[in-house]
Amino acid sequence: MRLQVFLSNSGIASRRSAGATIRSGKVSVNGRVVLSPAFQVCAGKDRVFFNSRRILPRKKIYIMLNKPGGVTTTKKDPFARKTVMELLPDNLSHLNPVGRLDRDTRGLLLFSNDGEFINRFTHPSFNVEKTYALRLDRRLAHRDRRALEKGIYLEGRATAGCSIVIKEKNGLEITIHEGRKRQIKKMFAKSGYRVTELKRLRQGHVHLGALPEGKWRFLTKKEIDDAAGSDIK
Repeated sequence: MRLQVFLSNSGIASRRSAGATIRSGKVSVNGRVVLSPAFQVCAGKDRVFFNSRRILPRKKIYIMLNKPGGVTTTKKDPFARKTVMELLPDNLSHLNPVGRLDRDTRGLLLFSNDGEFINRFTHPSFNVEKTYALRLDRRLAHRDRRALEKGIYLEGRATAGCSIVIKEKNGLEITIHEGRKRQIKKMFAKSGYRVTELKRLRQGHVHLGALPEGKWRFLTKKEIDDAAGSDIK
């Protein structure tokens, strides 16, 4: 694998900062300083050192959390009343959230220490689909639904196409593959609606299912394999 990915997976640095770490000359492979993030290494065979300390591959962990409302998606924030990390046991505190959910948004939130896995779920080039259940302050008009599905201009540029399924009364489900900040709430606000409830049900091939709110579980091998072996739409 790429040396940059190896460092990220080992928890030394994020995928983005690992490149700068390597180019700074602080990383060596088999006794030779390597400056290219793309340098190929074999985990478990090549001897990789960072600041003269050997870096060993870390066991990859993948979990999902059913995030409650009122909890902030961050590793640490002195101003947050409660963070998502407080819902996980101490031995999982090294994991990173895969993307984020707004404080008042509930539902599926993934965590991992696998940099490649996180990148596949968060980088815009992978177009990962995300499905949300939401409730509006009034019934969605047919013409507004069609406009939203086609794409509307939001903060100077058009949103990508999405799909909306009306469930009952003011409830519906929406599937998008963008990740702009507070995008869903802003889309409906631009169309004259207020989102009163928002919950993520699916991210790529991973579904929230019946996991109770505030609880977490490990992903199954099939869920991990499905994400790794496809375009994760």
